[in-house]
Amino acid sequence: MHLLLAQKGALTDADEAIELGQSPGDIVFLSADDTEIDALSAAQRDVAGKGAAPSLRCANLPVLGHNMSFDLYARSTVAKARLVVVRVLGGVSYWAYGLESLQAACAQNGAMLIVLPGDDKPDPSLDAFSNVLAHDRTQLWDYFNQGGPTNMRRALQFCATLLDGGPDVPLAAPFLKAGIWWPGLDAPSFEDILAQWDSAAPIVPMVFYRALVQSGGTAVIEALITSLRARGLNPLPVFVSSLKDAFSQDLLRSLFSKMKQGRPAVTINLTGFAVCAPNAGTSNGAAASTVLDEAGAPVLQAVLASSDRETWQDNLRGLTARDLAMNVALPEVDGRVITHAIAFKSAATFDETVECNLVLHAPDPDRVSALADLAAGYGCLVATPASQRQVAIILANYPNRDGRLGNGVGLDTPQGTVEVLNAMAVNGYNTEHTFEDGNALIDHLMEGPTNAAVDGRVIRDVISLKDYKRFFETLPV
Repeated sequence: MHLLLAQKGALTDADEAIELGQSPGDIVFLSADDTEIDALSAAQRDVAGKGAAPSLRCANLPVLGHNMSFDLYARSTVAKARLVVVRVLGGVSYWAYGLESLQAACAQNGAMLIVLPGDDKPDPSLDAFSNVLAHDRTQLWDYFNQGGPTNMRRALQFCATLLDGGPDVPLAAPFLKAGIWWPGLDAPSFEDILAQWDSAAPIVPMVFYRALVQSGGTAVIEALITSLRARGLNPLPVFVSSLKDAFSQDLLRSLFSKMKQGRPAVTINLTGFAVCAPNAGTSNGAAASTVLDEAGAPVLQAVLASSDRETWQDNLRGLTARDLAMNVALPEVDGRVITHAIAFKSAATFDETVECNLVLHAPDPDRVSALADLAAGYGCLVATPASQRQVAIILANYPNRDGRLGNGVGLDTPQGTVEVLNAMAVNGYNTEHTFEDGNALIDHLMEGPTNAAVDGRVIRDVISLKDYKRFFETLPV
C-alpha cells in the first residue's frame, strides 16, 4: 500500500494513511488540542535551552486517526519511548483502538503510560490504561488543566522526574479561568486597558477562549485589536474558559459595570457552542438571555475556522460541518448575529525540537478588516435612535404562485413577521404599517408585484434608472 509522508508546514488529511516520519524521543505526547501542543513545544524549547532535558515528540491525534497511521507511529516512535502521555477527549470510545495499541506497545517495551482526560472532567474509564500511580497522574493532569507557560514547563520537569528522579516539582500554578488581555501587558487590569483607549471612543468587548492565551496563539486577537482601533473603537479583549463558567460570567458582568460610557457599542464573540438550551425560553416565549446579552449590545459571532484557508475556499459550503455546528448553528440559539471566519488553521511552522507541525490560527487581514467594519457599522446603528433606523425584512417570494409568499417549512413566517413588526413598534421603530395577523400581511403584499404573473398590481416603490445605475456601479465585482 502506498503511504503518504507527512509534510513539514502542511496540514494533513487524517482520512489517508500517513507516516509522520518522527524520530524516537524519550517522551511522546499525544493530544487533539493544537493549542496544547503549541504550548508544550514552547516549554520544551525553553527547558531544553537551559540544559539537558529528555527529548520530546508531539503528535496530533486526528492526524493519526487512520488505524494504519497509528500502527506505523506506534512501531517507529512509541515503541522506543520511555514515557507516553496522551490526552483523550470523549472517553475510551473516542479512541479505543489507539488506547489498546498504546497499552500493548508500552507493556512490550516497559515504557510508562499516562492516559489523561482531554478536559478538566474526571474520566475513570481511562484509568485502567495507565501504569503509573494515581497521584502522579493527577499532578500531571493539573498542569494541563491550569495551562500557561509556567505549568507547561512544570509538566515537562515532572515527566523528567518520573523518568530519572530528581527534586520534587512544584504543584500547578493557578491560571485564571478568565481575565483581561492586551498585547505586551502581563495580567493587565481594567485601568491598564483604559490607558490604551481613546476616552471618547465606543467600547467593543472581544470574548475569546482562554486556550489562545495559554498557548500564545493570540495573533488573530492582536490583528482584530489593531483593526478596531483603526476605526476609532476601543477594544476590550477578555479571555474566558467558557461562557457557562461562573467565574467567567462574573468577570464579564464586572467589566460591563465599569464602563463609564454605559453599555458597549457591540460585542464580538469568538467562543463556540451555545449557552442557552434550545428550549430555554421563558414562560412567555421570550428567549433566555446570556451574560453577553446583559451588556445590552448586539453580539457578533465570528469564527476561527478549524480548517486551512485553501480547504475553506475550495469547499462549496465554506465552513466544515464541525464549524457550522459549533460556530453557526449553536450560537444562533443564543441569538448571535453570525458574521464570518476571520482566521484559518495554518501549519506553516515546523518545530524541529518536537518534530511536529505547530498549528495556529492565522488571521486573514481582509476578513478581519470586514469584521471591524461590521462592528463599526453596528456601533453607529446602536447610537442611532430607533425611529431613524432603516430595517428591511426579507420574505421568500418563490415563483410562480402567491401561495409561496413567505414560505418556510414548518414555520408560520407571516405571523412571525407580524410579531416582529409589533415588537419593533413597541421599541420605537417606525414600522409605518400595522397588520392584524399574518393573513393581512400577505394580502397587503399581494396588492403589489410578486413573482406570480398577475396584471394590475399596485406599484408602491420606484427607483429611477439613473439612481439604479449609480447604485449598481458601487457593487463589488
